Formats: sequence, structure tokens, C-alpha cells
Amino acid sequence: MQKILSYPISALFVICLLIVLIIFHGLQWLALNIFGYQAHKKVVDSMVWWIMLCTGILGTTYKFKQEEELPEDAPIVFVSNHQSMFDIPMIIWFFKKQHPKFVSKKELGQGIPSVSYNLKHGGSVLIDRKDAKQALTVIKGLGQYISKFNRAAVIFPEGTRSRDGHPKRFSENGVKMLCKFAPNAYVVPLTINNSWKLFRFGNFPLGLGAKISLYAHKPVKIKDYDFETLFLQTEETIKSKIN
Repeated sequence: MQKILSYPISALFVICLLIVLIIFHGLQWLALNIFGYQAHKKVVDSMVWWIMLCTGILGTTYKFKQEEELPEDAPIVFVSNHQSMFDIPMIIWFFKKQHPKFVSKKELGQGIPSVSYNLKHGGSVLIDRKDAKQALTVIKGLGQYISKFNRAAVIFPEGTRSRDGHPKRFSENGVKMLCKFAPNAYVVPLTINNSWKLFRFGNFPLGLGAKISLYAHKPVKIKDYDFETLFLQTEETIKSKIN
């Protein structure tokens, strides 16, 4: 019954989402090319708020909790499980003070209004998952970038989103590269729950009434651990809150 009901509601959501993405694509271009990085960031922050507002058409709600305030004078490496494309605007919104930049697959760098533009011009990096050398090189650059400007990198070590909420195997290579080239950073494990329910029926129609939560665990200083211990602890911490 929910799936049948979801067709017209999902159609309305898609129309509203496309309007937001098209409007903010132009606003991003103007902000970046006329006023620079800070103006572009403010536009992106506004855009993700509107995207999340649009998901309210589907009955989606968001809950955010963090164990500790994050340090403001050091870079951050957010390591998170991954359940849907709507993980990204949520992370941008709740951590806007940290200027999060994403490790994303190269396919997202073209063809999607606003999203592709922000990924290409907002400080994130696009990786070719079939070319490990290219991927590690651009992740290295991201690590150096966040270390220089005290900003944040976001990486999903599962590599692709979980379609049923159950986490996939975590890959260590990208996280290791970020830790190596931002050694003064803190790792913050993130646990996302229920965003996969937006796609419980596939790409269309969308699921209704998803209660999405984002939990930020205690920051961990990279320098305090060897990488293997840090990675295993981070993975266990993230998975401990998945329900």
C-alpha cells in the first residue's frame, strides 16, 4: 500500500528537488566566480537545507547527535557508513562549520545539476574506482588540503552504499591515505541509520516516513594510535550504533 501511495508523492518530491538543484546550480556558479569560496560555501549550505526540506515531502525526519564538540583548530577526517545519496547533504548541513569535502566516485562529477558542480569546484575529490593509483593520488591531495586549511574530509570506506542498512566490508586504503597526509587530524566516526529506507523500493518510488539519524562519535587523534588499531577501532565504533 505504501508503495502505491508513494508514486504521486515521489513525483512531487522529484519535481521540487529538480527545481532546487537547477536554481542552486546557477547560484553556485555566480557565487564562486564573482565572490569566491566563502560565498560558494554559503550557497551550498543553503542548498542542502532545501534538499533536506524537500525530503520532508516524503515524511522524512532527521535526528543528529554528537558525543563531543569537535576541535576547531585541527583538520577532521569523518569516516562513515553509507546508505544513500542523501547522506551527503545531511553531513554537509550538520557539519557546515567543518567545511566537509567528500571522496566521491567520478561518475557523480557530471550530469547532475548543482551536485556535480559542487563536487568539482567545492574542494571534494573524484576518484576512478577502477584506477587505484589515481584514487590514492587525489585522496592524498585531499589530505594535504584539509591539513593546510583545517577543514574536513568525508570518506565512506564501504565504497558503495548499503541498500539494506547492513554495512559492507570497510576498505582501509583511502582512510590510510588521509591519515598519512593529515597526521595532525582527528578521526570522527559517523554512524548513519535508516537513510537506505528512502530507496527501499529501488530508485522510484521512494520510501515514505524514513527516520534518519546521524551519530557523531568521539573524535580520536590520529597521532595517538598506529593506523591498524585506529582503523579497526573506527570500524567497530561505527558499526556499534547501526540498528
